[in-house]
Amino acid sequence: MDGVILHYGFDGLKFTLTTDIPARFREELLSAKAHAKETLGECVLEFGDITLNVTNKGARGFTAHTGDHGAFWLFQDPEDRIPNNPGITVDFRAFGLATGGLEGAESHFRDCMSAFGIPYVETQLRVARADFAVDYLAPWFEPDREALVVPPGTKVTEYTGVAETATVSSGARVIGLRAGAVANRQLAIYDKRAEIIQQNKMGWLTIWNAALEAQNKPTLNLKDRDASQVWRFEMRLGSKQLRNRFEMRSWEDVHNIIGDAFTDALSRMRYAMPTTDSNRARWPVHGLWRQFEDVIGNDLNENCAGVLPCDVVKANRMAKMRELDAQLLGLFVTRAAMSGVSADEFPEFMEAHVGALERLAADHHQPLAERIAKAGARYQLH
Repeated sequence: MDGVILHYGFDGLKFTLTTDIPARFREELLSAKAHAKETLGECVLEFGDITLNVTNKGARGFTAHTGDHGAFWLFQDPEDRIPNNPGITVDFRAFGLATGGLEGAESHFRDCMSAFGIPYVETQLRVARADFAVDYLAPWFEPDREALVVPPGTKVTEYTGVAETATVSSGARVIGLRAGAVANRQLAIYDKRAEIIQQNKMGWLTIWNAALEAQNKPTLNLKDRDASQVWRFEMRLGSKQLRNRFEMRSWEDVHNIIGDAFTDALSRMRYAMPTTDSNRARWPVHGLWRQFEDVIGNDLNENCAGVLPCDVVKANRMAKMRELDAQLLGLFVTRAAMSGVSADEFPEFMEAHVGALERLAADHHQPLAERIAKAGARYQLH
């Protein structure tokens, strides 16, 4: 049985560069990191159209990001280098890859390097990781460890929770399987619906519903698990494959070779339909795996989901606002209970309490405008 494909494309891409950041850019990062430590938040730097959010982390370097549709950046401090570590690490975000594909990632990378004033040559790049995923609407499916056909010695993990990494399921619904190692080659099959609900990343729902609308199918209601169960099949390739075996050294290599790397990975592990045949190699492939192979067999450069980044940003922002509203309501209910306020008096209590909150804001040692700006930078959803 086939599933309905809701999304396919790269879900992760990481590069390293053997180069140092220039002195002027280092000074800007140094000042921004100090400010971030002082304010316990992030410091925003503007480079034309590029916004770089610098964090207070990074013991001997600088960590920053360019939003959910950009990348996470790790810059080594050239004056306090960690030996044998690359000068720059770039980890592209899933939403940017989902909406812009490889072309969008490459364009963002080049725009950032130019804006930051970092000189480099293509041969200084090394591809450290690449993930390709397919999301299926398949309420009838449940992962079966026995169905995985992998090389001898490959570690297979079965888990029953989104955050669990090595749990033996006993009666609980299996929500995921992993086989292999991230540094080399790893297959992951997991409940993507549960993950986005737990992590509140509703931008994925926007992407999925756009795909369903394009197929003239009804959109998903995540409250109805039986009708909205989405499973992700994801192949992850690490540095042992990309850097050592396939020797990817540039963006051109990614475009020209990465399809070969994923095709090779598919030939070494698969998800099958178990039969009574004792020879697992003769088991027929599962319908979802056949679709997975077909998608990867296509042109991997064409991975755009057809959803504008602003649509995903709006969905994520609305989800966060609903989460904060629920927290506010919970605090008001607790405050009312401590004040002996009844349910009938609650609306009037909330209205009257606004004045008290306004006075607290006015008396705070930090100006309200600065506090709002800090909160806005922290919860930037782009």
